Formats: sequence, structure tokens, C-alpha cells
Amino acid sequence: MATPPVEKPVPDERTGLRRVLISSFAGTSIEWYDFFLFGSAAALVFPHVFFPGSDPATGTLLSFATYAVAFLARPLGGIVFGRMGDVVGRKKALIATLFLAGGGTFLMGCLPGYDAIGVTAPVLLVLLRLVQGLGLGGEWAGAVTLSAEHAEAGGKRHRRGILTSWTQLGVPAGNLVAVGALTAASTALPDDAFLSWGWRLPFLASAALVAAGWWMRVKVEESPLFEAAEPARAPIREVLSTHWRQVLLTVGMRIASDVSYYVFAVFALAYLSGTLGLPRDWGLYAVIVGSVLQLAVIPASAAASDRYGRRPVYIAGSLAVAAGALVAWPMIETRSLAGVLAAVSIGLVAQAVMYGPMAAFITELYSTRLRCSGSSFGYQVAGIAGGAPAPLIAALLVDRFHTTTAVSLYVVATALIAALSAYLAKETRWNRLDQDTGTPAPAPAVAPATGEPS
Repeated sequence: MATPPVEKPVPDERTGLRRVLISSFAGTSIEWYDFFLFGSAAALVFPHVFFPGSDPATGTLLSFATYAVAFLARPLGGIVFGRMGDVVGRKKALIATLFLAGGGTFLMGCLPGYDAIGVTAPVLLVLLRLVQGLGLGGEWAGAVTLSAEHAEAGGKRHRRGILTSWTQLGVPAGNLVAVGALTAASTALPDDAFLSWGWRLPFLASAALVAAGWWMRVKVEESPLFEAAEPARAPIREVLSTHWRQVLLTVGMRIASDVSYYVFAVFALAYLSGTLGLPRDWGLYAVIVGSVLQLAVIPASAAASDRYGRRPVYIAGSLAVAAGALVAWPMIETRSLAGVLAAVSIGLVAQAVMYGPMAAFITELYSTRLRCSGSSFGYQVAGIAGGAPAPLIAALLVDRFHTTTAVSLYVVATALIAALSAYLAKETRWNRLDQDTGTPAPAPAVAPATGEPS
């Protein structure tokens, strides 16, 4: 008598989606912890450790230059791991990016300073920053794509905004932990001990975080939409030939988010302690407060985009970034702790209004076969144009014009570009991710009380 075939158990979709969301949030938090830890250290530590022979202004500029190097590697990481995500699978790509970014961070904590090995120290720092950038370049698109596609497969299309915002929460969470770790080391140790070895502790801790992230990601199911689709053979080539308009809109929408974030979360730290001579911890405290507020604003704006649409919420966020930049920098010039806390919080909260719906908005622009590559490429190119030079441009503007008004206008200009790009994009809230995008699906009937399909 023949033995009946054993059926493979079908995982509960709600459990699978929950596991994807938690692992996406945790993994993204860890990789952004790695990335932002470098940014905070570039503003406060690296000028002393890796560029000690320079005057303070030059040391800060050189430190920011090494910080910007990662953005040059991120598009390459986006291409490599975007292709891996579209050809091999989202899950495998995410595990690879986690080890790459975390490994680079751990090795930074082991790196001797300039006093020990001379010019080799900053050279190795740049190389490790490139490794970090390669890993992070493939992280975002893989995480948001996996979340969005599991939400689609689980019948949660009407909640894609808030569900994909779990990945977005990884950015302020990662920055919060990174700045918190650096602040704890800075306040617990004398300056000499902190600059000698104390700053290394948060970098070395990355090894434990990566191990935890790996454990969570190996338990995640692959995207059902990816498994059902025909893999792309040359995804980035197809993206540039068939989705070039979406790529341009992605870059335009993303620039202001990056510029605003890095001006307030990175440049402000150096400006407060270096130019204004305020206590080093003030800027760190301000970023911590702003990051906590972002944890509330990001899901709120994402939920609003599920109800009212991606475009109107994103445009509102762009205008909030412009208004926040005009208000915040004069508050910083008051040189009071209250003014600094309020200013940085305003800047980061305004950016969070844009950032909440961004994951859903961008992934919904691309078809399943090209979603990882297209989302990743546009996102990372915007990083080169926006985030990479933002602290450096802000520092040069202050040095040239001797006023932060120029920094405010710089942020405003990018915010207007983002608003225009979002206006030119199609509304994507009801797009079906299991079909080729291009023509939005008709909006289903919506219950007035809930904003959900009836």
C-alpha cells in the first residue's frame, strides 16, 4: 500500500507577517546603528583620533569626508544586493547585508588611531566605511520589499503604509541606540579615556547585535510574490530601460529626506560643539529626543497615507521640512539647551512625516520582478545626491556665509524638489504588488469611518 505524501505545513500568514515585520525592524535598526554610530563619531571623535594634526575645522571636514564615502558605496551595494534580491531571493540578500555592515563596524572598533599607525589609520577607516556602505546599500529595499510583499500576500494591502513603516522605524531606533551608546560612554568616562578607548565599545558591540539579527532573519519565510514571479535576468538594466521615470521620481522624493536628516542628526552635532562651543552632550541629547519623537511620528504619518494617500501626506511632509528648517536654525543660535532640543526635534519630526509613507510609496512604484533593484537603486542614488554631501555642504555654507540661514535655504530647496516629485508621481495606495505596476488599480470602496476597503 502506497504511503500518502506528506504535505509541507503551510505557515500561518499572520505569524509569518509578524515575524517579517519584527525581523525587518530589528535588522534595519542594527544596520542603521552601525551607520549612524560612524556619523556621530565622525562629528565628535574621529577628528581627534584619525586627523589629530589638522586644525579643528579641517579635522571636522576630513572626518565628514570619510563619513560621505559610504554613500558612494551604497548605490553599488544597492545594485549588487538588489540584483541578489530579485534573482536569488529577498531573504538571502538581507542576511548578507547584515553581516557586511556589522563586520565593518566591528573592525572599526579594533582599528588603531593615527598616533599608532600614521596615515594607514584613516585609509583603513575609509575602506571599512566603504564596506559598511556596501552592506547598507542593499538593506533598505530588501527589508521594505519583503514587508510589502508579505502584507500583499496576507491580504493587508490597505495597511501597507503602516506595515512597511516598521522598517522605517529602524532608522530612528538605530540612531537612538547608537547615540545613546556613544553618550553613555562619553558621560561615564573622562575625556582622555573616551577618546583613547571608550568610543570603541559601541563599535565592538555590533558583533552581538549582528548575531541577534541573523538569528531572527533565518527564521523568516521568503516573499510569496517573489517565489511566484519569474526572476529577472538583468534587473538593473530592465529598471533603467522600463522604470527610468520611477527612478527619477524616487531620487527627487528622497533627496530632502536625506539632506534634512543628516543636517540635523550629524552636522548639528559638530556645529554645536565645534562652532558654538556648547557642551558635546547637548547635541547628543537633542538627537535622542528627536529620535524618540520620530518613533511616534513615522507610524502615524504612514497610517495617514493608508487613509488619505501617499502623495498628499508626502507633500505635506516636504513642506513641513521646509518650514522646520526656517524655524529650527534660529532657535539653535540662542545657544540654550531648550533651544537646541526644540530645534533638532522640529527638524527630525518634520523629516519623519515624509519618511513614514516613503517605504510603501517607493516600493509600490515598481513591479515584482524589479522591485528590489529599482527601489534600492533610486534610494541609494538619492543618498549620493542628498545625504552624502549634506554635512559637508552645510559646513562649507556656514564657513562661507557665516550664518546658518544658508543651511536653512539649502534644506528648503531640496524640500521643494521632493514636493514637486511627489506631485508628479501617481498615487500608488491601491496598486497590486502581485501585478506589474504602471497603471494603479482602481480604488475599492472605502468605509468612511475607517478608511479601509469595505
